[in-house]
Amino acid sequence: MMDDAFSAMSRSIVDGAPDAAAVLAQNAVRDGIPPLDAINLGFVPGMHYVGEQFAMRTMLLPDMMASAEAMRAAMGVLERELTQSGASRPNEGVVVLGTVKGDIHEIGKALVGTILTAHGFRVHDLGVDVPADRFAAHARELQADIVGLSALLTTTMKQQRTVVETLQREGIRSQVKVMVGGAPVTRAWAEEIGADGFGKDAISALALARSLMNGKRSIAVGQP
Repeated sequence: MMDDAFSAMSRSIVDGAPDAAAVLAQNAVRDGIPPLDAINLGFVPGMHYVGEQFAMRTMLLPDMMASAEAMRAAMGVLERELTQSGASRPNEGVVVLGTVKGDIHEIGKALVGTILTAHGFRVHDLGVDVPADRFAAHARELQADIVGLSALLTTTMKQQRTVVETLQREGIRSQVKVMVGGAPVTRAWAEEIGADGFGKDAISALALARSLMNGKRSIAVGQP
């Protein structure tokens, strides 16, 4: 019976059905299913499947967006329950995310935020048209592990370099990892501006974020 519930949760994400996802999350709370189980065993596998299909181009962007909306609907219910119960999800890392100054493209950045949140990262989405000093201020205030920079225009991707330089000038570059993404962004560009990695889509951004956090943890363990 529990497996059927988890399967239905996953299907609601794959189908991009936010109303169904919210109802299934509410039913899970009503039926005493632990919120963390509903998230990790029900909804997250659906989101992960969607991300993989999108990366392989077997799902289109509108489908991915609908699935992301369904995931947000489910998480809205379950995170409230976690807060009320005093429980919390394991924190995979703190991410400050945004689209750089001069760029108002939202979709790709929002998908990355949804995928990261679904997999346990604490994502602080600053929105679009975000200046470099705001990235730096939030990274410092939130003690961020990762700063994620999205740019969808060749004219604005230069702002990614500006953010890296600002983090360096503010003395916090060594404390945070920087990952970049967006249509015109390449691995070579990431290396050129001193970023720590490049994600070409939401699933590769998740893999990168996990890799960066593993690197940070290894360094922390090796410190005296």
